[in-house]
Amino acid sequence: MYVPVSPYLLALENRIRLERIPFSDRGSRLLLYQDRRHPSTLYLKLAERLTSLTPGLSAYRNRPPFIPKLRLVDGEGRQVPFEATTYPHAIIFQTTLGEFRCVFQDQHTLSFGLPKGVASGISFTVVPDLARPDAHGGEFKTIRNCAYSTNGQLVLNQVEHNGSGYDVTLTAEGDADAAIILHIQGGMDLERAVTPFRVTLASAEERWHRWFAGVPAVDAPLRDQYYYAWWVLGNNLLSPYGYFRRESVAPSKAHYVGAWQWDNYFHALAFRYNDPKLASDQIQFMLDHQLPDGMIPDAVYDEGTITQLEVPVAAAVTKPPVIAWVAMHIYDQTGDLGMLREIYEPLVRWNSWWFGLNDDDADGIAQYSHPFSSGLDDSPLWDEGMPVEAVDLNTYLCLQMEALGRMARLLGREREALIWKNRTDALSRRMIEHFYDERAGLFWSQHEHRPIKVLTPFSLYPLWTGRMPQAISERLVAHLRDPAQFWSAYPLPTVALSDPKHDPLQMWRGPVWININYIFVEALQRSGYRDLAGSLAERTMRLVMGQSDIYEYYHPLTGEPPPKAAPMFGWSAACFIDLAIRSSRGEL
Repeated sequence: MYVPVSPYLLALENRIRLERIPFSDRGSRLLLYQDRRHPSTLYLKLAERLTSLTPGLSAYRNRPPFIPKLRLVDGEGRQVPFEATTYPHAIIFQTTLGEFRCVFQDQHTLSFGLPKGVASGISFTVVPDLARPDAHGGEFKTIRNCAYSTNGQLVLNQVEHNGSGYDVTLTAEGDADAAIILHIQGGMDLERAVTPFRVTLASAEERWHRWFAGVPAVDAPLRDQYYYAWWVLGNNLLSPYGYFRRESVAPSKAHYVGAWQWDNYFHALAFRYNDPKLASDQIQFMLDHQLPDGMIPDAVYDEGTITQLEVPVAAAVTKPPVIAWVAMHIYDQTGDLGMLREIYEPLVRWNSWWFGLNDDDADGIAQYSHPFSSGLDDSPLWDEGMPVEAVDLNTYLCLQMEALGRMARLLGREREALIWKNRTDALSRRMIEHFYDERAGLFWSQHEHRPIKVLTPFSLYPLWTGRMPQAISERLVAHLRDPAQFWSAYPLPTVALSDPKHDPLQMWRGPVWININYIFVEALQRSGYRDLAGSLAERTMRLVMGQSDIYEYYHPLTGEPPPKAAPMFGWSAACFIDLAIRSSRGEL
């Protein structure tokens, strides 16, 4: 049986559970799954959001597989059962014929290595507009085009119409370099060349080994999940295509296809440790699509951007302004002054957009006009209607202007640096005047200038500014540490355990989100509560390590992922990576 040489790949043996987590590769849109109802059948989906094909906000998630049935077969086309062993770079299929292997020849091409010296191959079903078999395989043309070929001695090349599409069987015989490829892309010029399989396999192993070898070392107890987290980020990378002008990380290729603004920024926090250009590109990716008025889109996908939605209200939609805060974290690690020089003026326009077009009553407090702009899509904070003058938004803006002040100083713009400091100080004071409830010891967001008294961790967010008076900070931390509110078995629930609207299974209405915990680790550090910050970091890492996969959100009492939580989730992985590195360095 083939066993990789790389210790990183060995350590991640069978971490990719193909029934739920796809085998893919950096940059690729191909997602290979195992059918949980028919374990010896695979299927292939495409990580694409094509609104011209499937209109609607989330309709792409229900798009059927491009290849609904993919099977390993013997020389006569009979299905061969298998047991699969997965690695980041390869799937090994043990069968009665011997060992099949699957790797990526390139981001558009899957290569299936065949058992040596025995006729074998694959069969698959596809629904194209045009089929054209030939002496080495064939081609299908449709919305996405497919070619299949072999470099082995052809035994069987059969194409049968099944009423709605075609059933294809291709078998061959050869030595250890014999392979069958499936090549899928949007262009009409399809690549048919088959690389000798041993070359493809060695290249895939070396590619992924370099990915893992290039990251910082961490303490031994963290390593298994740490390297898996790096696999999640690498596997979720999508290459430039359509509106994607740079490489970017999808939040989860299995569930959310595209690039979402604040997801990109959290992903950059991890990349600053191993690839400064990739970290910078996650920021620049979004600025590539900045509008003339300074707004940055909510999300970017293959065929467009999202800047306006009609549901649940009709309004412009974006994401929280955390870009400058992240950029300074990248700079602190990389010293990339060129990045700051490129992004400073676009971020000034971004900041102006928030205060210029999102303060209807001109009271100096910014508002969300669409709930999705918060990133907290279904939070009960929006139940009373929009717009909402939100505590979290104005906290983000404090952090953003503080970061812009640092940028200005580094770029030699001393006068602007002073202006940013004064504006940050003024907004932090204004937040206390506008939002703080002395009796409750909490900050309440407001709708129509009435407090929205739903207890969420965002009522504690101003702690993050590091500018709160000590008496206020103490009150906020007391709420944070209360086991009846936020200090649950797995903190921090996104609606307090004690609040009537707490629902631990519904996205932002109760589950724990790793990026919010990450923010509170920094908030506690900035406000002088270093021991509590360390405790929250440790409990957050333990939560992520408690599951084989890394999820979108978690139950605050059991630590389990709720049923709708997306798997292989990018910002959970990125925040875990950052906490693991800093913990191992003694910085937490």
